[in-house]
Amino acid sequence: MNARSRRLMRPAALAGVLALGLTACGSGDDSGSGGGDAAPVDTAAALEKGGEITVWAWEPTLEQVVADFEEKYPNVTVNLENVGTSNDQYTALQNAIAAGDGVPDVAQIEYFAVPQFAISEALADLGPLGADGLDGTFSTGPWGSVHSGDGVYGLPMDSGPMALFYNEEVFAEHGVEVPTTWDEYLEAARTIHEKDPKAYIANDIGDAGFTTSMIWQAGGQPYQVDGTDVTIDLAGDEGTTTFTEVWQQLVDEDLLAPVGSWSDEWYQGLGNGTIASLTIGAWMPANLESGVPQGKGKWRVAEMPQWEAGQHATSENGGSSLAVPAASENAELAYAFTEYATTGEGASTRVENGAFPATTADLESEEFRGAESEYFGGQKINEVLADSAANVVEGWQYLPFQVYANSIFNDTVGQAYVSGTTLTDGLAAWQEQSATYGNGQGFTVNK
Repeated sequence: MNARSRRLMRPAALAGVLALGLTACGSGDDSGSGGGDAAPVDTAAALEKGGEITVWAWEPTLEQVVADFEEKYPNVTVNLENVGTSNDQYTALQNAIAAGDGVPDVAQIEYFAVPQFAISEALADLGPLGADGLDGTFSTGPWGSVHSGDGVYGLPMDSGPMALFYNEEVFAEHGVEVPTTWDEYLEAARTIHEKDPKAYIANDIGDAGFTTSMIWQAGGQPYQVDGTDVTIDLAGDEGTTTFTEVWQQLVDEDLLAPVGSWSDEWYQGLGNGTIASLTIGAWMPANLESGVPQGKGKWRVAEMPQWEAGQHATSENGGSSLAVPAASENAELAYAFTEYATTGEGASTRVENGAFPATTADLESEEFRGAESEYFGGQKINEVLADSAANVVEGWQYLPFQVYANSIFNDTVGQAYVSGTTLTDGLAAWQEQSATYGNGQGFTVNK
């Protein structure tokens, strides 16, 4: 799932998401869920028996996956429904769970939101259904993101390892070398804006997903979760400080275009060269091709700049899983579809239709890595992007109420882009408000 699809959810709409099953969770164990005690199942038998399942998802490549799946397994009917994107779907899913009616058998859930649903026991543990045998199938970042405690609460559908997408024509015009470190990136930002005051190296008006991804790449671990015990330390976390020290300079010197991503102005800037680069997830190429056709032949992809020269650390930005709600009455068949859609034939179909894979087999294949992109001037961009997927820093955790935390980002950290406050002050406010919410939802939050 890419960032374009994300919308902020009002805090009031989020309040019930955690309350559903939180009181049933032990403070040190979040592994119990609807599927957690299920015996191993024979998915082949479930497919032969057939039946009907409902899938809630907004990702367009699933349409072909569903058609292929139904053709291969004629006894199965899959009802693919788009009930909203990202947070809109999460609200609908929570409402259905609370009402005990209309819960889908499979739901698309972004990685940052998986913990929130897992700890409330809204999702089945897919381990006993077959996911325990999938170690090594997916790249490190997505596979780690679908785990909570000892459970597996989704199968990775795609991934978003970060890379630097840049307009080679603009860089060459201003004599800027592709930055390999964030210090070089800062200097490149200064050069571009000095030579053309209308041009910026990037845009940024505050984005929670981007900020956490940057902290992740810097080795930060500001969130620590053990069941319902949560620690939030954005103030003392070294990775967070590393990020803010550089990014605050970009903000203070007005080196970032004050333009929101996915807006008309943003697309125009990417097309006319006034926004010269993006540090973003590997799902971005299809968006550039469709949204910035005038950039064809001008754009290239490079490794994400590093916090220390010589390193090759990356992080994830975006991406979704397919999960089976605990309330599904057809969990075996739901899992069979989920596995098909995320591994093997289904994964290959989605890659062929433009999705960026989370499966190691696809990421390592010569055909995938060697594909030349006409839009990117014939560059084999998948070599860069697949290497990025392999270099994702391990150990990152999201909050079990990250959906809510992200919804208040612009009211806290985002103020640093429009007022006199600093990123550090904004992060402190974000930490405080997130902790208050978490404690109110039954967590024990340390900070």
